[in-house]
Amino acid sequence: MSTLPTKLPTDTWVVAKWDEFIQTIEDPAYQKAKGYYYNGKMRIETMAVGPNHAKDNGILATTVTLFAAIRSIPLNCLDNCSYRKSGVRECQPDISYYIGERAQLAPTGTAIANLDLIPPPDLAIEIADSTLADDKGEKRLLYEEVKVREYWIADVQKPEIIAFEILPTGGSRRISQSQILPGLEMALLEETLRRSRQMPHSQVVAWLLTQFQS
Repeated sequence: MSTLPTKLPTDTWVVAKWDEFIQTIEDPAYQKAKGYYYNGKMRIETMAVGPNHAKDNGILATTVTLFAAIRSIPLNCLDNCSYRKSGVRECQPDISYYIGERAQLAPTGTAIANLDLIPPPDLAIEIADSTLADDKGEKRLLYEEVKVREYWIADVQKPEIIAFEILPTGGSRRISQSQILPGLEMALLEETLRRSRQMPHSQVVAWLLTQFQS
């Protein structure tokens, strides 16, 4: 019998067993929520609906894909894909990528991506509006365990990109340029976010083309 309350608090970590996490995320009441599980705790996160969050999500996905296309880097982008290592951890980044030779390893189908069968993505991105502290803290530790190669946080409020390289030996370090997309600077991504608040995305993409082709 579950010891969890009927109505769980959202946007916070709650001590829970794995089967309680699965029971919760499969509950129709949380159908539109994001689910995370790490270190014996779960986090049910309400989906952000604010326009700035949505805009940042869209323009970042476009920017990274455009950069890869111009540089002839194979890449597959997944939006809100859930990654699960059964009984251990689960995450649902806002955007994730399989890059280079690993692009073809991106999961397909309608089921949650099973990390027992497929490798983790190279890049995970969280768009942080009200979740910034957790994205920089517990979630960063989660992505270190998932073993993505890079983890970026887009701070909707500033806007700012807080990027980390996940180290093979454990832990992570702050970076100002992507190591898996050489030449892609966080400063340019931040300028892209600023411009996207002031002009149509089509004009931002036109500006990006001049930056990437120069």
